[in-house]
Amino acid sequence: MEYTIQELAQLSGVSTRTLRYYDEIGLLKPARTNEAGYRFYGQFEVDMLQQILFYRALDMKLATIQEIIQAPDFQHTEALKTHRTALLQRKEQLEKILQTVEKTIQSIEEEQPMTNEEKFNGFKEKLIEENEKQYGQEIRSKYGNQTVDASNAKFRNMTEEQYEAMQQLEQQLFARLKEAMEIGDTKNDVAMEVAELHKRWLSFSWSQYSKEAHAGIAQMYIADERFTAYYDERISPGATTFLHDAIINFALV
Repeated sequence: MEYTIQELAQLSGVSTRTLRYYDEIGLLKPARTNEAGYRFYGQFEVDMLQQILFYRALDMKLATIQEIIQAPDFQHTEALKTHRTALLQRKEQLEKILQTVEKTIQSIEEEQPMTNEEKFNGFKEKLIEENEKQYGQEIRSKYGNQTVDASNAKFRNMTEEQYEAMQQLEQQLFARLKEAMEIGDTKNDVAMEVAELHKRWLSFSWSQYSKEAHAGIAQMYIADERFTAYYDERISPGATTFLHDAIINFALV
């Protein structure tokens, strides 16, 4: 069965303008275009549009989606299983945030104060969701779902005191990194202290530490501009590169 662009738009809820744009960028080409220029889509294109919409629901960029679905080893069934896992995780996160909101409303209306632990649970879920949205794909691709899920679980079980300690440690890391950059040596004692502080900061959420994984995350910092900006914007340009070099030297000890 074939669908015109209008029929596919009605079927999927995607506008004809969007479908034309997907065609222009090569994300979803029609099965054929007749002499009059009308686009026609078959079952394959319908299935691929469903995949695109699944990825869009996970806030994935179009360029990344195109890279995934057009890869030679792309498997439709495996992609659906991955979508299911990701959506279930998001559902769980949203349900916990919703529970916190409902408890907060109830505590205000019925004058039943929430415990700090209950308030903090919703906050942690929000942080996990934001981190997954911004960095989840890259981290899961590099370290695997099991490792990332274990890290998220450890963060969920973190107490308010532990979270505050983690924040304080990060500020200490920033200060020492700035001092180490002024010295300009990525192998001296101050630089090694920076790497040690970073290790301790990671260990608040990592289920298991290894120097290889530490070096891997440092490499990701300089390979991805989003990670690079985190340190460069908080300290000064070049901070991420300096931190990377210090961690690599630390991992070689």
